[in-house]
Amino acid sequence: MKRLVVAVAALLALTACTTPPAQVVGKPGEPKTVPRYTQTDWNALPMVSDADWLAGFNAWLKGCGVLGKQPRWASVCTDAKKLPQDTASARAFMQQRLVPLTLRNPDGTDQGLITGYYEPVYPGSLTRTASATVPVYGVPPDLITVELGSLYPELQGKRVRGRLEGKKLLPYPSAAEIGNAGLNAPMLAWLESPMDLQFLQIQGSGRVKLADGSELRLGYADQNGHPYSAIGKWLIAQNELKAAEVSMQSIRAWAEAHPARMPELLASNPSYVFFRTLPASNDGPPGSMGVPLTPGYSLAVDLKHVPAGSPVLIGTTTPDGATLNRLAAAQDTGGAITGQVRADFFFGKGNAAGELAGKMKQRGKLWLLWPKGEALPGAQ
Repeated sequence: MKRLVVAVAALLALTACTTPPAQVVGKPGEPKTVPRYTQTDWNALPMVSDADWLAGFNAWLKGCGVLGKQPRWASVCTDAKKLPQDTASARAFMQQRLVPLTLRNPDGTDQGLITGYYEPVYPGSLTRTASATVPVYGVPPDLITVELGSLYPELQGKRVRGRLEGKKLLPYPSAAEIGNAGLNAPMLAWLESPMDLQFLQIQGSGRVKLADGSELRLGYADQNGHPYSAIGKWLIAQNELKAAEVSMQSIRAWAEAHPARMPELLASNPSYVFFRTLPASNDGPPGSMGVPLTPGYSLAVDLKHVPAGSPVLIGTTTPDGATLNRLAAAQDTGGAITGQVRADFFFGKGNAAGELAGKMKQRGKLWLLWPKGEALPGAQ
């Protein structure tokens, strides 16, 4: 589920490659920098229950079909698949084959923001009706994507999107422009509320509940190229909500109480996500690496700091203050997930998961579990 909170990604010893403790480097007066990773002893990690350890191990193992193609992970994944299904075997294997690395911020601190996301289910229709009037678009045929890395190696992974007008590549219409003028693109479904569409785009995937009780699965396909801007920040800037009050629930409540200003709210986020239909399934939505997400054990992270598919130990709390220590898998990313110690926790499908995800704004720590003897991410 290539996310935009999407959308909404991430959120971040080796005897031959030991990372020294965080320290200031550089000359006096220069900006202070510290290593992103600090080797940590397994005994120093937070306690994870047997059930959560085994479930997290299995969530990570689901990604080995992709991850195992990388030389650094090939033997680890091959051997992991042979293990019996018990916690003791999984824990011993990972402690033997992997090394825990504490993720650190540029200032040396080890705490960051842990948010949550989920797979929403909204009422809708395959055709426009009196109640379902908000279109969900597929990828428009005139959307052009340019991979900048093919022209400038230093921009590997960067891209621009737009549309051709004559011989010029122009920015693609913003969300507000698409909302006002519509779009020449496939219409996959119709929703009943503009806020449903906004949150569907933020989550990056979801389901449309049809009148006959069936569900249409939708997944991220592409984006209009405009940067994501959190609508909650607009409400704070307008003095409509305080920062501590912002959640998915409070944003929706404000929009429903101020329908005349809803277009203004939505226009504050110029980003627009296009979707694709997915085969019917009870699996979680596919993450950015194509692996179905596991509720409670998959994370969206910043892939610059946490490589896709890596096992990650997360230490945080739930919105009600309960301890949340998990072994999880970094199987997704998103435009709003940036930084070393940054993650989005996947809660699952439906309203109950949405209640938790919408309120999740916790402080937490992350430990990357990395193959012993392999160069650290970014050092290759």
